[in-house]
Amino acid sequence: MANPVLTRSEVPIEHTWDATSIYPTHAVWETTFQETEKRLEEVSRYGGKLGDSANALAEWFAYSESVVNTLWKLYVYAGLFSEVDTADSEAAGREARVRGLYARIMGTFAFAEPELLALSKETLTQFQQSDPRLSHFGQYFDQLEKRKPHVRSAEVEELLGTVQEPFGTSNNAHSALADADLVFKPAVGSDGTTHEITQGTINALLIHPDREVRRTAFENYGDAFLAVKNCISNTLASGVQQNVFMARARNYNSAIEAALGANFIPTDVFHNLIATFKKNLPTWHKYWDLRRRVLGYDTLHVYDCKAPLSKASPVVSFDQAVDWIEEGMKPLGEEYVAIMRKGVREQRWVDIYPNKNKRMGAFSSGAAGTFPYILMNYNDDVYSMSTLAHELGHSLHSYYAWQTQPLTYSDYSIFVAEVASNFDQALVRNYLLETNPDANFQIALLEEAMANYHRYFFVMPTLARFELEMHERVERGEALTDQSLMDLMTELFAEGYGGKVELDKDRIGITWAQFPTHLYSNFYVFQYATGISAANALANGVLRGDENAQEKYLDFLRAGSSQYPLDALKNAGVDLTQPEPVDAAFALLAEYVDRLETLLTT
Repeated sequence: MANPVLTRSEVPIEHTWDATSIYPTHAVWETTFQETEKRLEEVSRYGGKLGDSANALAEWFAYSESVVNTLWKLYVYAGLFSEVDTADSEAAGREARVRGLYARIMGTFAFAEPELLALSKETLTQFQQSDPRLSHFGQYFDQLEKRKPHVRSAEVEELLGTVQEPFGTSNNAHSALADADLVFKPAVGSDGTTHEITQGTINALLIHPDREVRRTAFENYGDAFLAVKNCISNTLASGVQQNVFMARARNYNSAIEAALGANFIPTDVFHNLIATFKKNLPTWHKYWDLRRRVLGYDTLHVYDCKAPLSKASPVVSFDQAVDWIEEGMKPLGEEYVAIMRKGVREQRWVDIYPNKNKRMGAFSSGAAGTFPYILMNYNDDVYSMSTLAHELGHSLHSYYAWQTQPLTYSDYSIFVAEVASNFDQALVRNYLLETNPDANFQIALLEEAMANYHRYFFVMPTLARFELEMHERVERGEALTDQSLMDLMTELFAEGYGGKVELDKDRIGITWAQFPTHLYSNFYVFQYATGISAANALANGVLRGDENAQEKYLDFLRAGSSQYPLDALKNAGVDLTQPEPVDAAFALLAEYVDRLETLLTT
């Protein structure tokens, strides 16, 4: 078999992330876990007393933040082992235990917000002014006031906190099935060579130059999910039902209002995106037609949508990718690049290559007090290089927020998360297009850009439409079955492909099953498209040298959640309440299509 995938124990340590920077051993993690459990006994000292004085409130925040910060470190450490080997039962056990601890902490601490909301705004302001330890809580108190209609009594909040663990079962079951239990038949090339399919290799196989490799990879990957469609549709339906339940429990009119309202985003932002996406679908139709003509096919299939158009796709090693990313990010200044360089080359932020039972895809993870770790499934190509740039954007966003903000604001909302990641991709892509004139390299780079847009500006808006319809059906009391989900998915993709791509109805219809995390994150996927739109607008400002654009962007990274998401973006220079940034991103997409056509047909 070609290109065997290593087991986790076979991966060289220098290619793995450094979990010891959090806890040196599992035993230290265990000791910390038990100490944190014991600290929950202290909570009785605070209940019913938060309004007694500024000192009482400051003491509560100090205690609760300390416990929560340790919880997140425990969580991150556990995930660093379970995510890279989903068949490791001991690692899965640690992660399950910390999920349980999370639910207990959320339930135990649930009295606090109702108790704070019982205080007048004037009292909270007076407390804040009288105790320096509370001086930075103004934004938090303002957010709390805005959320007041959706915060329930202490008893109800405790119940809603404790259900978080069982409510996570749907996502966890889906992930365990997709990442650990599913067995994929290998892809087979036109020469008979077999290629192992895993969650870490599927993307590389779908851009393989051999059409038979792409076809069999696409079909065998989809068939594995089709074989469990009844089970996996039930997990997704359960996740949607939970979202609807939580929205109703918190007095929201709909699941989408609850999901966006938690981040103070009006639902018009979602609907404006979908309307702009549908308006610009002809750009995608033009691209599919260009692909078919250049590849010389009578019919373009879904598995041809990322087929290489260049005659010699460049091999990009991990080290080369890091070099290029560092060069591309220089417009943000030496400090940004130096932090990135040290993190990747010295501190082992990145778990680099695929291995058996490693979680699919890539992500950035961590918490205040840890490194902003990155999981990769690096495949020595421009796609992996761009994915690495994307995740480094997330990690530097986290790094700056953690270094700048108090714990209260050290995280940032999912609405702004995809801005920083796509910003780095935009700068690196611009650098490489300007500095490497080789036609094949330019084609390969533009192909990668189109593949990135395909995911964020085609697949994700399509999934967002799917997600909205799922929730609305449940809100109307309708059932979600495997066939209804597949029919809906096929219908939406058919509209997107506009007759330019031949649909394999069952295998395209099961696409929703191949996103175990995204569709359980309650209206997350549309934010890839808003994120890439904002990122390109901000990147253009930095590249043009607009006044203070660089510093405004770095301030955006530093802001964490100390500002409302839309305000943070407006301060940086982009307004996502208007359709212009999305239209501008589609204009750039159209420009890429035209550049590709020129390179490929002249």
